Amino acid sequence: MSEAIQSDLSVVALAGGVGGARLVDGLHRALPQGALTVVVNTGDDFQHWGLHISPDLDTVMYTLAGLSPEDRGWGIEGDTFHVLAEAERRGVDDWFQLGDRDLLTHLTRTGALARGDSLTRVTAELCRTLGVDRPILPMTDAPRPTRMVTQGGDDLVFQEWLVKLRAPAVREVRHEGTHEATSEVLKALDAADLVVICPSNPYVSINPILTLDGIADRIRSTTSVAVSPIVGGKAVKGPLATMLPEISGREPSAEAVAMHYEGLLDGYAVHPGDSFEGSVPLLETNILIQSKEDRVLFASELLEFARSL
Repeated sequence: MSEAIQSDLSVVALAGGVGGARLVDGLHRALPQGALTVVVNTGDDFQHWGLHISPDLDTVMYTLAGLSPEDRGWGIEGDTFHVLAEAERRGVDDWFQLGDRDLLTHLTRTGALARGDSLTRVTAELCRTLGVDRPILPMTDAPRPTRMVTQGGDDLVFQEWLVKLRAPAVREVRHEGTHEATSEVLKALDAADLVVICPSNPYVSINPILTLDGIADRIRSTTSVAVSPIVGGKAVKGPLATMLPEISGREPSAEAVAMHYEGLLDGYAVHPGDSFEGSVPLLETNILIQSKEDRVLFASELLEFARSL
């Protein structure tokens, strides 16, 4: 399916990470112009080489621009890493992989923020230069860093925990900084007929958004559906399968994630074999949305499911 289906729904997607970006891409292809707004986690944002890096915003932006590699899901397809190789040669921190073309995004963002532009405005301009015409909204314009407290007691910024140290066992996830969402995010939720919580890690990609003032209340007041990031007891991508028992004491499952979102959902999509008895209707279907064709087919099915609620 290459053409958008007709829809009178106003949809807001909450997203972070590769899984979130791939569902957003499906929604983008399944919905007409003006029907989709994406609210993106910025808890992963951090400073590296003096640059403001926004990993989740860039993953969503590059995916909608058709630039994201299908194999790894982040960065720019075909990018080179000459600057990274030079950093390694000179003994500069090289643990976070920044491609040469990707660097232009971070340089542009850092310069604009230094001139006083908001992250919302900078993101809109970056999207314009890449031909992305869907509104991609950072959840907040102010810092809201996610910090990971490990079982060993280390207190780490998210990217150091995930990328540099390869996700050691975690005891607690903290969201620091501002509690204020942007006015653009709140207006989008006020106008929404449907909120889609993407198959992103609930602790580090969705909670940073949900815990901002006014967000959860707005979601409760409209129809909302989520997609499980767990399939057959394993995370589709990332460290969620180990985080669930570490933090909640629950074994990794679609049901465990649904329990995390208790009170927020009107419907929930799970993979075949992952259904359970719960308080909200389930859509049991293929949620492994690797190919672009899978993404739009699943997004269309999810929208029809949401209409039936």
